[in-house]
Amino acid sequence: MSEFITFCRNVFIPVTNICRNNCGYCTFKRSPEHPEAKLMSLEEIIPILEEGAKAECTEVLFTFGEYAEELQEYKEWLNEAGYPSTVDYVKVLCEKAIDIGILPHTNAGILNYIELEELKPLNASMGLMLETTADLIAHTDSPGKVLENRIKTIRYAGQLKIPFTTGILVGIGETLDDRINSLQLIEELHQEYGHIQEVIIQNFKPKAGTLMEDWPAPSDEEMMQTVLIASEVLSEDIAIQVAPNLIDPYILIECGASDLGGISPTTIDWVNPEADWPEIDKLKESIREMTLRERLPIYPQYIKKGWYSQEISDLIARLANEEGYRKV
Repeated sequence: MSEFITFCRNVFIPVTNICRNNCGYCTFKRSPEHPEAKLMSLEEIIPILEEGAKAECTEVLFTFGEYAEELQEYKEWLNEAGYPSTVDYVKVLCEKAIDIGILPHTNAGILNYIELEELKPLNASMGLMLETTADLIAHTDSPGKVLENRIKTIRYAGQLKIPFTTGILVGIGETLDDRINSLQLIEELHQEYGHIQEVIIQNFKPKAGTLMEDWPAPSDEEMMQTVLIASEVLSEDIAIQVAPNLIDPYILIECGASDLGGISPTTIDWVNPEADWPEIDKLKESIREMTLRERLPIYPQYIKKGWYSQEISDLIARLANEEGYRKV
């Protein structure tokens, strides 16, 4: 097992829930005509950032539906807000977060090289779930889940030296071989670029109202097996992350997991809104005899390598200790 277990104190902001994909397990997406469809304004977001800073959060996770600009209504909302593109809006959000004292981590789905290049200076890290190498019914009518396109984004991030988060979703119709292939692909990309700081092994949870609401969730044994395989396939410098609001983390820590991801004291998990974050004291109890250690959204090895920009260097210096973990 790992010497200690890490987590990051974060604030989770779902900037827009408009998305071009139609994944069979998702409750995050909204169509523009839905009453809960939104593009959050700067006036809504800034108070959430300020509250997160008061709660000593070091990361803001900006999450989006993928390529919402393919929908005319969203483009009109964006233009009315005064931004020509989602990336232009994200840059402003990141700048505000940095000014308030929180490091941005943007997960906006598939991005091209130029978009990633624009966002890199304003982000401590970025992410995109690979999910699976398999072609699944769960991803029908979801152009953003085409494997080649997801690989391109992860590869571009490596070329740009962006500390990166990716992962797999377990239990959406893939086979054991598919899980192994997915992990091997991630490892190959890391061997080429050295930029994968963490891999999330996330368990599918059926949600009411989705096409897969009656789909069986993966068993604890399947999750343990997947984490064991990940610990064998992935390089030692890649953290294996699991979600403590979706599964008992200790059984997966025993199999090689070493990180519990972003935990927010102020916002919900907008992707899994039915699953509350554990409080930090409860998180400590869940890992039993293990030590819990707080990190930043950029892992220590990438701080030491200098894989960050001048724009966030002062903030990293203020938040990180000599080892690269959260300063106490």
